[in-house]
Amino acid sequence: MTIAERHKLILEKLQQDGYVSVAELSREMNVTMVTVRKDLKALEDKGLLFRTHGSATPVSPYVNDRSVSEKKSVQSKEKQLIAQKAIELLHENDAVIVGSGTTVVYFAQAIPKYIPLTVLTGAMNVTMALMEHASIELVQLGGVVRKSSSSVVGHYAESMIRDFACSMLFLSVDGIDLEFGFTTSNMMEAHLNAKMIQAVQKTIILADSSKFGKKSFGKIGALEDVDIIISDHRLSSHYVQKLEEKGIEVILA
Repeated sequence: MTIAERHKLILEKLQQDGYVSVAELSREMNVTMVTVRKDLKALEDKGLLFRTHGSATPVSPYVNDRSVSEKKSVQSKEKQLIAQKAIELLHENDAVIVGSGTTVVYFAQAIPKYIPLTVLTGAMNVTMALMEHASIELVQLGGVVRKSSSSVVGHYAESMIRDFACSMLFLSVDGIDLEFGFTTSNMMEAHLNAKMIQAVQKTIILADSSKFGKKSFGKIGALEDVDIIISDHRLSSHYVQKLEEKGIEVILA
C-alpha cells in the first residue's frame, strides 16, 4: 500500500467513524505503528486531522467551558430525543441523582408530573424545572454556585452526597473519549460528578453524538464507571461497537 493509499484510507475512516486508532490502522494496513504515526503527523501538518495519544479525530478533541445558555442551542433536537428516551428508565419511587448540563435539563423538563420520585441534584435549573411536580421530593445540594452551569460545586455538595444512596445517576458530559473516559470543562464539577457515581447503583450518561471523540479539562471517570449511554442516531457504529465491547449498553434515540 502506497503512502497516498494509506492517507486516503485514514481520511475515509475518519469521515465514516469520526475516530481512528493507531493500533487498528497498523493492523488493517499491515504497517508498523511508527509508520501510522508518521502518516497521521503528515495529515495533521496539512490540517486534515488532529492527533491525540494513540488516535486521531477529524476536529479538535478539546472542549472549552461554555455557558448553559450557549450550549442549549447546540443539538437541541437530539438532546430532547435523548431526554425522552431516558424517561423510559425511570420507575415509580426511584431515588435518583440528576447532574448538571443542558441535556439533563431537557430530561428534567420531560419527567411526567404523576411519577413519584426523589430527585437529588446540584443543578438549580433542574430544581426549577421540577418545582411544580407535587409527586417529586427534591433535595437541592448546597455549595459554591458555578454560574456558567447553573449548578453548585465544592466541599459542601460532595459532603451531602455521601449521606445518600440512590438507584440511578443521570449525567451530562462535555466529552467522551474511548481512552481517557468522561470529562467536563470544570475541575470541581468533575470531582462532584465522580462522587455522584459512587453514590448510585447505575450511571446513565446522556450525550449527543457531538460529544464523542472530545476531551475537556476535568476527568469524571473511566468508561468502565458507566452502565448506559443514551445518544442520538448520528453516533457512528464505531463508537457503539467499542462501547458495547466494554460492557456499556448503548441506547440511540
